[in-house]
Amino acid sequence: MGVVNVTPDSFSDGGVWFDPEAAIAHGLRLWEQGADIIDVGGESTRPGALRPDEPEEMRRILRVVAELAGAEVVVSIDTMRAAVAQAAVASGARIVNDVSGALGDPAMAEVVAAAGVDFVAMHWRGHSVDMQSRAHYDDVVADVCRELAARVAALTAAGVAPERIILDPGLGFAKLPEHNWALLRALPDLVATGHRVLVGSSRKRFLGLAGRDEQTIRPADARDIATAVTSAYAADAGVWGVRVHDVVATRDALAVRRAWRGESEDGR
Repeated sequence: MGVVNVTPDSFSDGGVWFDPEAAIAHGLRLWEQGADIIDVGGESTRPGALRPDEPEEMRRILRVVAELAGAEVVVSIDTMRAAVAQAAVASGARIVNDVSGALGDPAMAEVVAAAGVDFVAMHWRGHSVDMQSRAHYDDVVADVCRELAARVAALTAAGVAPERIILDPGLGFAKLPEHNWALLRALPDLVATGHRVLVGSSRKRFLGLAGRDEQTIRPADARDIATAVTSAYAADAGVWGVRVHDVVATRDALAVRRAWRGESEDGR
């Protein structure tokens, strides 16, 4: 899943793809580089970010979604708003990727159920402006698994087909670095739920700190090697997908993993 942030303030590339023409070109480039899905988002979810209003989020993403979908790109819409999700699906999006797991908008589950599209439910404890204050867990793996199970129950009760639900542990969202590493080590537990699992570690701060300290942390645009390594380990754990900014690095890492294991392109 290649990332297209149509935002002025995303943590890794804020503003670079804010112009719709630039965002569309970037999405097509990621697709040509081997992304299976292009994830288009109009709201930054970096810690401390403020939300755009709904009309502004619509303005940012709808043309991008429509033009990519018109070019036969598989598009995912990254939004917490049901109305935005509904409009994006009408414009050609095939997946709704909601970092709130439908907690941010009570109408989301009904919209997704009616649309019959795949739905990514991420572990979430609150909006970006104060989410890091909620990074308190008795046992982060058990707590995240339990809270995701509650989302699955609520979504299926609202009519979302269980096979449509994809789970995301929410790395970096109300998580400290030690929480993120614990969740990555526990990916087989999430995969064992029977739901597809999406991992979004790309360029996140905890990767910048791996082997470093606060004074020597890698900047966001220097974390693609660490992201690619994470993608290969995630593939070994059996995840369905990885959400990345640099598609080429991750495709290369996955190709090396397959060759190492003697697998073909389709995993056999």
